[in-house]
Formats: sequence, structure tokens, C-alpha cells
Amino acid sequence: MNKQSFNEKIYEKLKLIPFGKVITYKNLAIAINSRAYRAVGIAMKLNSDTERIKCFKVVRSNGEIGNYSLGIKEKIRRLSKENIEIKNNRIDLKKYGYSFVKI
Repeated sequence: MNKQSFNEKIYEKLKLIPFGKVITYKNLAIAINSRAYRAVGIAMKLNSDTERIKCFKVVRSNGEIGNYSLGIKEKIRRLSKENIEIKNNRIDLKKYGYSFVKI
């Protein structure tokens, strides 16, 4: 049996986030039945395939865009390409947020 690692589970869920939507570190962890929210950030940092695994779509629970391995300007550029509005380095999670489960 092939047991996926934490990072692989996170990356598979992340691939399911629709165009024009973002997800929080917390919601992404919950989606794989984990409470390791900070470990999601580490998984994003270790992502070596930023084209296929779109870690720029993961933001903080307060809507702040957070960090990005390719730099904040690149994260903003990629989010903007998905028509996601950013005001004062924040995203309106009511409008652009995505969750696999209702919290």
C-alpha cells in the first residue's frame, strides 16, 4: 500500500483549489484531517514544483497573503492573474476563500 506523506496529501488537496480561489493554511490542514497548520507552511516552502502545485494560493487565516518562496511580488502577480483582488496585502476570504469543509 502506498502511504502518502503529509506534504503529498497537502499538495494533492491544493491542486483541487479552483481558479480565482485561495485557501488558508489552517483549512488546508483540516482538509487532510490534521491540526498541523504550521507544517502546511513548511510544505509550501519545500514545494519544488510551483507551476503544478500552486502554493501561492495559500494565505493566512486573517487574509494576509503571507510569504512565498519566489517572493511576495511574484505571489501578488500570480494571485492577480487569477483575478484575486489584494488590498493592503490582504485578500477578502469571504469573496475568494475556499474550504473543503465548513468550519
